[in-house]
Amino acid sequence: MIVLGSNSEISQAFVEKMLDEGGKYATVYLFTSNRETTLKFAKHLDVKFLQQTEIVELDLLGDVDYARFDHISSDLVFCAAGYLGESTEEALFNPKNTAKIIDVNYAKLVPVLNFFAEKLERQRQGTMIVLSSVAGERGRQSNFIYGSAKAGLTAYLSGLRNYMFSRNVHILTVKPGFMDTKMTEGLPLNPKLTASPVQAADAIYKAYKRKKNVAYVLPVWAVIMLVIRNIPEFIFKKMKL
Repeated sequence: MIVLGSNSEISQAFVEKMLDEGGKYATVYLFTSNRETTLKFAKHLDVKFLQQTEIVELDLLGDVDYARFDHISSDLVFCAAGYLGESTEEALFNPKNTAKIIDVNYAKLVPVLNFFAEKLERQRQGTMIVLSSVAGERGRQSNFIYGSAKAGLTAYLSGLRNYMFSRNVHILTVKPGFMDTKMTEGLPLNPKLTASPVQAADAIYKAYKRKKNVAYVLPVWAVIMLVIRNIPEFIFKKMKL
């Protein structure tokens, strides 16, 4: 299994879910920009599941040396790499904040996904699971930079799914709503609309087994976003969302 964004609580919960369900992998490749933190998770997998891992350093904000990844292949790629960024009024127009959000969530991430997608295409089998966001379904004033990057990611995954269908490779787009993770720590989230990493892992696993194309972690978000997408623009632009 290839895991991009292996320090994400959702990534770690999903890996454990797969191993709990009897998944057998010669190696779980943990891609990370923080080797020390990832090492703790790798040791946990070794102790609990006797699972062999390989930590692969990847910094989406730096230059990516793809030659280092040539030896890595799998029929399952899971990606939870992402960066929420700051959403204060000042930060929304800060060039560095803007660039980092776009780079991590789209511009620097898509080439990496494409690299592994090509490997799946050559194998003529496999699954790629990528976390996008409900924020990408309509731009909102509170996070329009993040939302625009996720919108681009969602469109990329839709096109990739179309391309890969005849090549026996499945692409699953996951759209979490509010998540109780380090990335959202301190934000005022409605508990009824917020899922834990374990809940997310369970929902993603079910969607993976059912070969769904798009999955919301909590079904209620499909209804919420249906409403939001259909609000007329002349009304929507006046709302504070």
